[in-house]
Amino acid sequence: MCAKMAFQHQAGTAMKCLSIPITLHKEVDGDTMRCGFKIGGGIDQDFHKSPQGYTDNGIYVTEVHESSPASRAGLRVHDKILQCNGYDFTMVTHKKAVSYIKKHPVLNLLVARKGVTST
Repeated sequence: MCAKMAFQHQAGTAMKCLSIPITLHKEVDGDTMRCGFKIGGGIDQDFHKSPQGYTDNGIYVTEVHESSPASRAGLRVHDKILQCNGYDFTMVTHKKAVSYIKKHPVLNLLVARKGVTST
C-alpha cells in the first residue's frame, strides 16, 4: 500500500511511504557544478504523456550518468524525488525543480523507489 501511495500521489494530499535518504555532492567542472542526472515530471506536466509511463505529477529521475556523482550516491532511474534539502518536491513545477537542483552544491534527497518497502 505504501509504495502505491508514493507513485499514484495527488499533489497537495498527505502521503505515507518509505523514503530513502541520498546525499549527492556535485562535481566542479570549470564554472559548472555537475550532478549527473536528469529529471522529468512536475505539477505543470501531463503525466499521461510521459514516455516512462509515470502515474502522477511527481518529479522523477529519468537518467543517471555512469560514474557520476548521482550514480555514486545511489540515485537510480525512476526514483521519485520527494524532497531536496528539505524542500517539498511533491508540489513543484518542472522548471522550479530544475532550478532548485542546479543552485545547490550538495543535494540531500529523499526518494521513493518502486519495490522498496523497507531498508
